[in-house]
Amino acid sequence: MQHVGSTSIPGMKAKPIIDIDVGLDNLADFETVKRALAQIGYEHEGDRGITGREAFCRNGKVHNEILDGIDHHLYVCSVDNEEYKRHILFRDYLRSHDEARDRYNQIKDEILAKVGPENRAGYVQMKEEEYRDFFEDVISKAQYVV
Repeated sequence: MQHVGSTSIPGMKAKPIIDIDVGLDNLADFETVKRALAQIGYEHEGDRGITGREAFCRNGKVHNEILDGIDHHLYVCSVDNEEYKRHILFRDYLRSHDEARDRYNQIKDEILAKVGPENRAGYVQMKEEEYRDFFEDVISKAQYVV
């Protein structure tokens, strides 16, 4: 299990939502993990458009003070999944390269100034379309650091 996303990077501006990637060594274990997550109150939501990365959310059927009290996104995928690898590479690079972290903070501010703090869809779209080169550059550099 890996804590990824902005909250996993010290000094990174982030909304108070924790992103968690559960990496499976053997994708054949997915159904077992899915059943175990259901037992503790998670519902499978499919891949949400990212092949090989399965999303889960709290379903309200099983209450847990900690899990219900922390906003989080939970994903399950193979450790061989490209999105999983990108999350880890990006996180680790920003953790060890302050200038890249600072640039990402600047990008977040630029996007929020353009789309507003409540426009989540606009934020994601602008990040993916107008700042894609930044993310690809970080991933590229991170692959050489490993």
